[in-house]
Amino acid sequence: MPSFDTRVPAVLLRTDRNPFHHGTLGAVRSLGRAGIDVHLVADSTGSPVRGSRFVCRMHPPPAPGAPPSEIAATLRRVAARVGRPAVLIPMDDAGAVAVDRLRAELAPRFLLPLAPAGLAERVADKAELAAVCASAGLPHPVTLVPDGPAQAASAARRLGLPVVAKWSRPWLLPAGSDLRSTTVLTSAEEARTLYRRAEEAGSRLLLQAFLAPGPDQDWFFHGYVDRSGAVRGGGTGRKQLAWPRGAGLTAVGRWTPNPAVLALAERLVAQLGYRGILDLDFRRDGTTGAYHLLDFNPRPGAQFRLFADGAGLDVVRALHLDLTHRPLPSPVPLPGRTFVVENYAPLSAAFRRGTELAWHARDDLAPGAALWALWSRHVGRRAVRRHVRPTTPPPQLTPLSDDEKASSH
Repeated sequence: MPSFDTRVPAVLLRTDRNPFHHGTLGAVRSLGRAGIDVHLVADSTGSPVRGSRFVCRMHPPPAPGAPPSEIAATLRRVAARVGRPAVLIPMDDAGAVAVDRLRAELAPRFLLPLAPAGLAERVADKAELAAVCASAGLPHPVTLVPDGPAQAASAARRLGLPVVAKWSRPWLLPAGSDLRSTTVLTSAEEARTLYRRAEEAGSRLLLQAFLAPGPDQDWFFHGYVDRSGAVRGGGTGRKQLAWPRGAGLTAVGRWTPNPAVLALAERLVAQLGYRGILDLDFRRDGTTGAYHLLDFNPRPGAQFRLFADGAGLDVVRALHLDLTHRPLPSPVPLPGRTFVVENYAPLSAAFRRGTELAWHARDDLAPGAALWALWSRHVGRRAVRRHVRPTTPPPQLTPLSDDEKASSH
């Protein structure tokens, strides 16, 4: 294992209330196993992660949808309790954007990568990402941003149905809403109807050409870009099973070398001057073979532990080592390694060599045990809601993904 400066704690920030975000547990365990004190700023109500033996202390998060000023106040309180400078790791897009805006205010209480100001918000915004890809020469689905309901219907017809609808800033979607960050629309009228909810969504609606999923079509890249601009602690992976099936978050992923995806990722971060942890989603066009960048998440992806290598390195450990000026070990790739999220792919959750489970760990049993009780209640509530139908049903929209991926990736 690398030599960590265990005098420097880590603070994980999660503003999303989703209790099933397994990436947060992965970060807690990875850093805790390295002997680092892990402080978690997140909603602990019913969350399996609170039972992890690697959590040093839980801290109340800011309110849902809180402005940066309230997030700053929360982090100042946490810093006072921690009592020493700490590595700060946002675990969702809202946190990443807020921390980027607050960088000057948070220093020197927190250690952060020196990324260009405003870049996290630029790449996380789905509409801005299209412009980023255009300037960098990266393939990206044709994207239109309508300015009214009629234009939305027209754009859907122009792109060809089905069409992908996205809210440009999904972290602004109201909690408890039936709005999803990404949806597949099958008619122009659905596009018109969805546009009328833009004020409720809090950001612009954009429409994208639909690239059909299929075998070997969905890929992702996770990595950490260090102070010198080198990409460390990650790799390329293939989505073998998604939840919901055929679209959505990675339920089963496999570490699979893909030089084309790696080259695109390295070229993009070099052109942007990006520093820090990132999670990129790609889909291969079955007709042209080109890999289109679908999402750029400026924080750890939920399945980042897939890329825990033979040197004991992953993206959160790479970040801690780099920010504390400790040497990063040479990578020891483990292609073929598999990551399984048990509640989404229970039949794939076999204890076999080269597989890491999202929730269950022999050295940290409580979160895995708590998961199933919570998941059973969650599934039961969803079943009840499906059977209690409203008198006037809303337009039926086919969900593609639920950004946070279970919440991301």
